Formats: sequence, structure tokens, C-alpha cells
Amino acid sequence: QVQLVESGGGLVQAGGSLRLSCAASGRTFSSYAMGWFRQAPGKEREFVAAISWTGGSTYYADSVKGRFTISRDNAKNTVYLQMNSLKPEDTAVYYCAADRKGWSLAIAYEYEYDYWGQGTQVTVSS
Repeated sequence: QVQLVESGGGLVQAGGSLRLSCAASGRTFSSYAMGWFRQAPGKEREFVAAISWTGGSTYYADSVKGRFTISRDNAKNTVYLQMNSLKPEDTAVYYCAADRKGWSLAIAYEYEYDYWGQGTQVTVSS
């Protein structure tokens, strides 16, 4: 069992930056692929970014490519999402998730993930 706890959300002006963190419990964190998803009010949850268990592969949604960066520190059991040039449409609850398979072609799909955090709110004001 893996528990995931997100932090780092908050209120920021458009054009600003935030860094989200997701701390994981469990000794097998380093073997999991990790992903970030988000859900805006009235919308379905959507994929944001993912990183392989080694950190050698990453994948981004087109809407955040070039602005967001996912990274991980396996020694700290933590995955990060650096968010720059934030826009009001980035406002959402952000969730991290863990995939036991380490990486797959379905890494952008919710069903691929085995564990989820509770989420952290990000609000971008215009």
C-alpha cells in the first residue's frame, strides 16, 4: 500500500509560479511511475504530466508543455510539479498518482494508476 500526500497548492496571480510536491510512503516508491492530474470545477479530471520510475521518461499534456516540469527524488520518496507561467485555466485541484507498472503507453489514463492522493487546490487569479 502506498499513501500519497500533495502539498504546495495555493493562490497565485497569472504569470506566477508554484511547485507542488507529492510525498509517498512505502519502500517501493522508486519502482512506480508517477503522474499528476487535475480537476477543474464542473469538469472531468484530466492528465497533466507523468514521469517514469527512473525519471528518464516524462510525458506532458499539450496544455502544459513548456510551462510545467515534472521531476522526482527517489531518495526523498517525492515527486514534484514545477508550474510556471500559470494561467487562470490552470485553476484546479491537482492530484498525484502512482502506477505500479513503472511506465506504459497508457500513462496518461487514470485507469493506469493504482494509488491516488487527496489533492491540493491551485487557484490562478487573472
